[in-house]
Amino acid sequence: MTEIRPFRIEIPQADLDDLRDRLRRTRWTGELPGQGWTRGVPVGYLRELAAYWADGYDWRAAEARLNTFPQFLTEVDGQDIHFAHVRSANPDATPLLLLHDWPASFAVFTEVVEELSRDFHVVAADLPGFGFSGPLNAPGWTIGKMAGALTEVMARLGYERYGVQGQGGGAWTAVEIGRQAPGNVVGVHVNGLVTFPSDDPADFAGLTEAEQERLARLQNFRDDMMGFNVIQSTRPQTLAYGLHDSPVGQLAWIVEKFKEWTDAERELPEDAVDRDHLLTNVSLYWFTGTAGSSANFYYESSHDAGAWGPKERGTVPTGVAVALSTDVTIRRFAERDSDVTYWSELERGGNFLPLEQPAAFVADVRRFFDGL
Repeated sequence: MTEIRPFRIEIPQADLDDLRDRLRRTRWTGELPGQGWTRGVPVGYLRELAAYWADGYDWRAAEARLNTFPQFLTEVDGQDIHFAHVRSANPDATPLLLLHDWPASFAVFTEVVEELSRDFHVVAADLPGFGFSGPLNAPGWTIGKMAGALTEVMARLGYERYGVQGQGGGAWTAVEIGRQAPGNVVGVHVNGLVTFPSDDPADFAGLTEAEQERLARLQNFRDDMMGFNVIQSTRPQTLAYGLHDSPVGQLAWIVEKFKEWTDAERELPEDAVDRDHLLTNVSLYWFTGTAGSSANFYYESSHDAGAWGPKERGTVPTGVAVALSTDVTIRRFAERDSDVTYWSELERGGNFLPLEQPAAFVADVRRFFDGL
């Protein structure tokens, strides 16, 4: 059960043919005129993107690119965990575990792995239930259980001391790994971290203008953009039927988040993230059939009492990168929960920073770990 098995991505041609056939036979809905993105993804935009996915996008080129990274599977608690493992030429380099968010995958790190491997032994994992780490074998895969499984993966690789980097939901998992294994984790770097105030009115006293703006973004996120969260945290199985059967449904569900969670100054998702990178990520969800199991990430989190109850403050040095145009992270809330020893503010970028601003992402990760 502790075996690490080599893995290579080899999507059957029949699956590619089926995808293209489904895309070409899409039964398109209408829409109310003049609404733009206010009610969801516009039909005209999605039709054009789906047509490119069917007849312009080259999955085999993307597959070959992903396969340049050595990949592996190992089973933890009956669940396969998939990861890329790129060792540095420097044998004394610090191991670094990279963790993605929903609706992303290990593929969001393709533009940074090579550069990071100059300084780190890089492990880019698919979270349990996502991509090639899914579908899930059982319920109960909370953030805490995911953190424990990924800690076990690092132990199997022989890494006793390592760093962790996570974004969005991956940031929560990274912080939890630091809590569970403080003796193993040298530092935790996060971006796209969501921080919440407590019920204490003092939390809101003396906030700077920028922090008040981030708090307003958080409120907007909760009021206007939480539909996906409500559905995935209550009825992930019902949602899965539509996304598993319709590639356009899966595309719309993901591309909306790449619109909302990338740099706020960018008009369209592909203005922030290369269109082929975006479709590679969507394709991984489609080919692995993990729309439903990845949605369970939200179900387990919302039904896990331990996730929302009081916790001891983390003791592992933590670095926080904040994208100024998009993020909702407020420093005092982050410092309440973690030992924040490094704080940076980036002019450009959003939640998917390794794809949006790979050079800035790599530089920030290096600065944090160099400081340790």
